[in-house]
Amino acid sequence: MEPSPEGSNTNWADPGVYEVAAGVYRIPLPLPNDALRAVNVYAIADGTNLVLVDSGWALAEARQLLADALKGIGAELGDVREFLVTHVHRDHYTQAVVLRREFGNRVALGELEEPSLKASANPDKFPLQAQIDLLRRSGGQDVITALSELFGSEPQHTEADLWEEPDEWLSPGRRTVLPDREFDVVHTPGHTNGHVVFVDSTAGLLFSGDHVLPHITPSIGFQPVPAELPLNDYLGSLRLVRGMPDQRMLPAHGPVADSVHSRIDELLEHHRQRLETMAAQVEAGASTAFDAASRIGWTRRGRKLSEMDAFNQMLAVLETGAHLDLLTSQSKLAVEEVDGIRHYKTV
Repeated sequence: MEPSPEGSNTNWADPGVYEVAAGVYRIPLPLPNDALRAVNVYAIADGTNLVLVDSGWALAEARQLLADALKGIGAELGDVREFLVTHVHRDHYTQAVVLRREFGNRVALGELEEPSLKASANPDKFPLQAQIDLLRRSGGQDVITALSELFGSEPQHTEADLWEEPDEWLSPGRRTVLPDREFDVVHTPGHTNGHVVFVDSTAGLLFSGDHVLPHITPSIGFQPVPAELPLNDYLGSLRLVRGMPDQRMLPAHGPVADSVHSRIDELLEHHRQRLETMAAQVEAGASTAFDAASRIGWTRRGRKLSEMDAFNQMLAVLETGAHLDLLTSQSKLAVEEVDGIRHYKTV
């Protein structure tokens, strides 16, 4: 599998190894569902040393494609010195854990991911329990029922052993990656509490993980230990990166883009409009997050909530709740909890 120049293929998710900058290669790896199609792993190499940003999902197919791609740049899985992981979701973290057991590679993860990692490693905890609790608060019992039919409701899960602790908890600041290459580690909570992005200011690159994606808006606060106001965290993180010098964006899902600033501007405008839309649903009589989510369109196709699968219904209802809670914190809405369900109203 020989490297190709970035942009030589119109489908960003096609397997391969694509040179995006000097010594930087994008490697799309498959995911076991159709929603995101692939996750980008980035190899940073200098001919002697090799570091990967993110690792992919622990799947046999992903491992083989990663091995094939590394072979194309003269390396093997055992040559990876360390994995720098943007956040604790399984499509970014779990393959690093599995490969470390075999080859001894180092794994580094943002320090504020520790509570979620420990919760994920608990074999007696249902993986979606935090989301079930939030759905119940959102009036989303129908979605809870659909999730139970899809995933079951037993507390034990079979992947608890994939959440071993990293070798290093990353803190914000400058960090040596290769002998002649440094990244700035920037804490960007919102998608998860401990999400980080990596900035190579010398090369003008920003490895954005799931913080900034070119074609979709990242889910907010999907993690086993929820934040109080994840949307507030996310918007603050967007503004933080917007205040930095513009860089070329290397996202975890989707093609490389020339400007992270332009995409952040679009995301900020999207959420401004979404906040207005959510408030309008409450003004029109929606009482709960589930009610509001059921009244609006989702995805670029404007799909109804009932037309989506249970997992994406869950994300939609929880994102609605995040918007309504932010509006409440800003005193633009009021909220009252009745029998464990949050009911919103205008002020």
